[in-house]
Amino acid sequence: MKVGILGLGEAGALYATGFAEHDWEVSGFDPGDVPTPSGVARAATAVEAVQGCDLVLSLTGAKAAPAVAQDVAPHLEATTVYADMNAGAPELKRQIADVISKGSRAVFADVSVIGSVPKYRHRTALVASGQGASVIADYFGTLGAPVEDLGDEPGAASARKLLRSLFMKGLGAVIVEAVDAGRAAGDEPWVREQIAKELVDGESALERLYHGTFKHADRRGREVAAAAELVAELGLDTGLAREISRLHFLAGRAEGLRDTTRLTPELLASYAGLPTANIGDATERLGLLHSGISALWPGARAVGRALTVWTRAGDNQALHQAIKVAEPGDIMVVNGEGDVSRALIGELIAERARARGVVGMVLDGAARDVEVLAEMGFPVWARAVTPAGPYKFGPGRVGVPVAVGGVVCRPGDLVAADGDGVAVVPADRAASVLVAAREVEAEEARRRADIRAMAVGTPGGAS
Repeated sequence: MKVGILGLGEAGALYATGFAEHDWEVSGFDPGDVPTPSGVARAATAVEAVQGCDLVLSLTGAKAAPAVAQDVAPHLEATTVYADMNAGAPELKRQIADVISKGSRAVFADVSVIGSVPKYRHRTALVASGQGASVIADYFGTLGAPVEDLGDEPGAASARKLLRSLFMKGLGAVIVEAVDAGRAAGDEPWVREQIAKELVDGESALERLYHGTFKHADRRGREVAAAAELVAELGLDTGLAREISRLHFLAGRAEGLRDTTRLTPELLASYAGLPTANIGDATERLGLLHSGISALWPGARAVGRALTVWTRAGDNQALHQAIKVAEPGDIMVVNGEGDVSRALIGELIAERARARGVVGMVLDGAARDVEVLAEMGFPVWARAVTPAGPYKFGPGRVGVPVAVGGVVCRPGDLVAADGDGVAVVPADRAASVLVAAREVEAEEARRRADIRAMAVGTPGGAS
């Protein structure tokens, strides 16, 4: 008996070794620089690997699976069972089954792994569907793997796999976030102990789920995204499934789960001196506050991280609460409901804010003590100036998305303000907008130089 393994990654290598140990002839193909398992004849192409095989296992990854099936289908024997073992949506399995049936006389099987291949190797439990499911049960049964035959419908095994993945990958995601949070809090050993107590295999299960989430982050992220599609088809909310998928993709980054949307001091400093007009041009004029919110004194400039406040008209109790949690580099952005009858801030609250490292304030409301604010050098943008002081009864909210001057500003967004007005840049776009705005700035400088050069060259111009 001969088996062809397409994809010699971790799972493919373990299955190849298992079949070889049971005296199957094994050929394998992988375009990557991965080791060839013992007892496997490495093929130069996928087509070469499948020739003369009784069984073909596709372990290429769901994204590449349709193209691989298309390439090898014409070269499959009539007696071959083509088993797609990639974690994909049921619809993808049906598409691959169609490719195999149209391109060959081989039999298709949708096969899904139910368990840990690194732990159980070729004896890991499987579910199978499609016309080749019963043959899969026979072949893998000789290896000691329990196989549940779900019938002739391609996609049934995949659906069963994805339902399980919601739990298993979700558990891995929860463990990763809990352990990393414990590490950040300086309490990782205690968190690990609590998790291990709840798992059948204790610490070994924790380690497998934790490290496996990082190691296979991209593949598992796509797998759970497919599970989210299944959840949607079932008429259920997909919010949790999509967040599990998102966490896996985060785990696949070099930064891991670290919050990279938080603006660094270096990035904030890079915006210093950059005109809000250039930022506006770089963002297609979106994110610019209404011109009614303007600087209270000439020359005011500020760049900071949004500390958002939403308060009742004419009341500044929430601003005092915000100052207590302010950090250096913050700029307070206040939805004062556009009310200009009472000032939300004056010199005293400005002094307290500055002492906390706040670099300025943007108010959809009014302010007072303008001359003192100018003497202090504390920049404020507001709709109006009034000597009337504020109420201090509340209610209000700190650290929530706010609407200010017709723009939504979220906590942590970048805010840049100067004599022209105020620009808000979403935190996750701040780096790319900086590049685009600097390009706008450079282009304007070039065009000004061209205009000046032309003026010098005209009759009557400077000589």
